[in-house]
Amino acid sequence: MTQLALVTGSTSGIGLGIAIALAEAGYRLVLNGFGESEVIDQAVADVAAVSASSPIYVGTDLTQPQAIETALAEVIASEGPISVLVNNAGMQFTAPVDAFPTEKWDQIIALNLSAAFHTTRLCLPGMKAQNFGRIINIASVHGLVASINKPAYVAAKHGLIGLTKATALETAEIDITCNAICPGWTHTPLIQEQIEKRAMELNITSEAGGRALLTEKQPSKQFVTTDQLGALTRFLCTDAASQITGASLPVDGGWTAQ
Repeated sequence: MTQLALVTGSTSGIGLGIAIALAEAGYRLVLNGFGESEVIDQAVADVAAVSASSPIYVGTDLTQPQAIETALAEVIASEGPISVLVNNAGMQFTAPVDAFPTEKWDQIIALNLSAAFHTTRLCLPGMKAQNFGRIINIASVHGLVASINKPAYVAAKHGLIGLTKATALETAEIDITCNAICPGWTHTPLIQEQIEKRAMELNITSEAGGRALLTEKQPSKQFVTTDQLGALTRFLCTDAASQITGASLPVDGGWTAQ
């Protein structure tokens, strides 16, 4: 039977890149994320194009625990246990701590951290029953180091790494691993917004704005690609990676080596 892989936030960017990589590896994908209907349709089509089985799309709001429970119960009852869980869904908002809107704090913690807890607790019983599972949390360099004006994001990503370690210890004697991937600047629509903002602030071109962003933090001065993150995720699902668990793996062009 084809194993299921759930990738949250997989209608664009990093999540879509990972979904495509796992589909190419033979998994049947469960996609999740928001966006315009044509964007979602295109994401499903992109995954279907490299998959041997039709992907499933679940448009669940991951800030709502009851909605997560309902959606996963339906998928598992219909399709069987989820073998690979990639917690990628996230959002960003920037403001100083003393000016950070409380509703934005709650929303970011709910999506970037609590949602990963809920999906993990709901998928683990099926993984234990089949004695196999791979949980990959897409954290960030901001799970390892901080930047100004990102208190909720930094707190959530540090928390996600803590959840990764705790889950890894609890599953260490089974063929279940839990790891965190910590990307640096990755060229996605989310980062493009920051590039455009930097370009406007400095009155420079978008290309120069990207270089400015990279020069500030990322020694390689190159963006991480979604293909690279997809390939690493796929590797973590293999038997060769079965003794890698509880790790926080930077993919950041040297950012956290400084």
